[in-house]
Amino acid sequence: MIFKINQTYQKAGLFLLGLFLVFSLLMYSNWIVNKLREDNREIVKIYSEIIAKSLNETSSSDLGFVFNEIIQKVQFPIIYSDSEKNPNYYKNLVEGLSEIELKNIIQSMDDLNEPIPITYTLQGEKILLGFLHYGESSIIMSLKWLPMIELLILLLFIIMFTISFNSVNKIEKSNIWNGMAKETAHQLGTPISALMGWVQRMKNNPNKSTSIINEMEIDINRLTEISDRFSKIGSSVKLTEVNLSQLVKENIKYLKKRFSFNDDSLKISIEEIASPVIVGDYTLIGWAIENMIKNSIDSIEIDKRIIKVIIDENDKSGIIFIEDNGKGIERHNWNNIFKPGFTTKLRGWGIGLSLVKRIIEELHYGKISVFKSQNNKGTAFKIILNKK
Repeated sequence: MIFKINQTYQKAGLFLLGLFLVFSLLMYSNWIVNKLREDNREIVKIYSEIIAKSLNETSSSDLGFVFNEIIQKVQFPIIYSDSEKNPNYYKNLVEGLSEIELKNIIQSMDDLNEPIPITYTLQGEKILLGFLHYGESSIIMSLKWLPMIELLILLLFIIMFTISFNSVNKIEKSNIWNGMAKETAHQLGTPISALMGWVQRMKNNPNKSTSIINEMEIDINRLTEISDRFSKIGSSVKLTEVNLSQLVKENIKYLKKRFSFNDDSLKISIEEIASPVIVGDYTLIGWAIENMIKNSIDSIEIDKRIIKVIIDENDKSGIIFIEDNGKGIERHNWNNIFKPGFTTKLRGWGIGLSLVKRIIEELHYGKISVFKSQNNKGTAFKIILNKK
């Protein structure tokens, strides 16, 4: 359920981000177009003043020369018409246009941009000489298509991102299901193997059945606890006060008795600097500690396996350091190891540490990270759990 909610938020966030980017691009492109239009209008106003002055001081027969020579650098179509809007001169249009065609173009230009009147003052009275009609420059025309091009590119990006996102999610789900199946078998394997051993021992030593039954009860309780673990991992948990030191000791004690290692090949020590009481779920935190210990054991490729667990605290948190003498983790993989499906082992589904991260960070609002690591010298993990 939580996974689906996260997916919904991610898709909604992506959609809102897309809308924001589209809106921003449209607003920015529109601002540029309006700015260019304002600049063009100011240019046309200057031209109208020059032409008005030229008409006032020269004969109308010189207007063609003035129009063509003065307006040399203009980048947009422009038409000069008389006061009745009959076209006289034009620039940046196809040569040989008829008067009707020019009038149609004038109408189109005026729909886009209000024409600039050409006037001069005679004895205090303004006299209308004509109009300057102008259209859009090639730059503005290009910019008008820019938002559409940007939108298509953005839509293409969102489609590709969605396909990629769904593909990654599909792979991740597959890894999670495969990993959980592997983790289930792994979790059940230890107590079931132990029970099978106790049954065989009871057959061989019926006179010791009382002590053997006590051990079998421990493994049966362990099976019940494993069932409880899987039922809790997919739902909200009830947090209670937990003595962190006691929890760590009990889980390590159980594991040491069930591992097929002797004291010469595996040494797990506990250094108790403090005995913090944190707020959490006893079963799930125990599962996380167990996974961390097993992960450390699997990372050690030499005969003498040494694991050290340090329990400490500060004002707000209980802290656990888990150190091993394994092969270490490359610096660029310090975050990757907590992703579902990622593993550096030849065998494994890469679910153990991702499960621990979910338990510590998502269900208990704590923090787990690689504290330090060196090639062939070992790794130290740091787990922080809240007291309140």
